Amino acid sequence: MYFLLMFYLNLTVSSILLGLILTIQFVHYKSFKFIDNEEFKNFHKFHTKNISFLVVPLMGLEVILALLIIFYDSSLLTLLNLISVALIWVSTFLFQVPSHNRLSEGKSLNEIHKLIKSNLYRSILWFLKVIISLLIII
Repeated sequence: MYFLLMFYLNLTVSSILLGLILTIQFVHYKSFKFIDNEEFKNFHKFHTKNISFLVVPLMGLEVILALLIIFYDSSLLTLLNLISVALIWVSTFLFQVPSHNRLSEGKSLNEIHKLIKSNLYRSILWFLKVIISLLIII
């Protein structure tokens, strides 16, 4: 009973994060290019502060669920589930966080393009994570 609840919660959290990251990838990050240079620092600060309230708790919950699931059901799919979460976190801290740190200093079209490109890989990882989460349930 509790296992099934964990599996469904895992799928739900990952699906919410996928929806968020796709919106950020295809709408929000691309809009960075259109923000006036003088307003960019304020806009970026607003973006990072507010999106963090949504993303950070959900990503934390996703890690906890992946660890609980592998603890109770150590199969290839649950291992892939955990690996996908780990890769998402690695991408976040190796690419997206440093890119946001540079953008917090001011607008750079080159940095915005790097962020969009690196985040596409993270978006693909989250898509795969949702597929894996679904396969765990099936």
